Amino acid sequence: MADSARPSWVDDSLFPFKSRFVDIDGHTVHYVDEGSGPTLLLLHGNPTWSFLWRDVISALRDDFRCVALDYPGFGLSTPKPGYRYLPEEHADVVTGFVDALGLDGVTLVGQDWGGPIGLAAARRRPDVFDRLVLANSWAWPVNGILHFESFSRIAGGPPIRFLARRFNLVVKAFVPLGHRRRKVTAAEMTHYRRAMDTPGRRQASAVLPGRMIGSRAFFTEVEAGLADLAHLPTLIVWSAAQVGFRTQERERLEASFPEHKTVIVEGAGLYVESDAPEEFVAAIRDWTAALPGS
Repeated sequence: MADSARPSWVDDSLFPFKSRFVDIDGHTVHYVDEGSGPTLLLLHGNPTWSFLWRDVISALRDDFRCVALDYPGFGLSTPKPGYRYLPEEHADVVTGFVDALGLDGVTLVGQDWGGPIGLAAARRRPDVFDRLVLANSWAWPVNGILHFESFSRIAGGPPIRFLARRFNLVVKAFVPLGHRRRKVTAAEMTHYRRAMDTPGRRQASAVLPGRMIGSRAFFTEVEAGLADLAHLPTLIVWSAAQVGFRTQERERLEASFPEHKTVIVEGAGLYVESDAPEEFVAAIRDWTAALPGS
């Protein structure tokens, strides 16, 4: 993959946005920047990329500026040598990206890993972020919680990491499992597989499961920063049929952000923005319209 070129396998009809590239601390970071209006910074999880947001961007770009980036090693972004694909490193890149684009008045929209990564950036740039949208995510250490500890040790252990690098296991397993409302099409799966089409590219997706417990210091920092963000209007979008985050995690987010509205999406999986885009878009529109000053 050329560092600053959109590869031919990206289907312009499925991803009808201009691909842009910016250098962030030696990484070539791919992003899309569509529409105008209040800025939504759309942050993906594992093992996805900005392609995950395509339906949301298409629906909202008439009224919002939709900015979606790929972390180094994901999607069309290229990491510099020595990058370890740790969430704390991704948070540094997102912070640098916000600075490089001069973003302000931003609504963070973070799903899965995009939640803690984005919250870390928001704490570092409090004057930039005005609102939060958190979907199927978390923001604290999960060490010692059996539900997460077992997942992180198994999915982050050497056998699964090997299968992830050798056979693209994370993409092949997580993406279909994370869609419960609809079946992911073959063309969509191609876009997730091709983004990680070599063992080296797959390292990015192989690393993150183990970091749920391995990056305890990072999550401790994120949790400590929640008090600084607790005043922000927050929309919590929660999938009722996901495998991963439970009612306990939703309730803890609700307690962390008193100025919240929660929308439960029945029957949806982890990747709610792709699995149930109409409901996700409606949740953002309705919440935004009801906020003071909208």
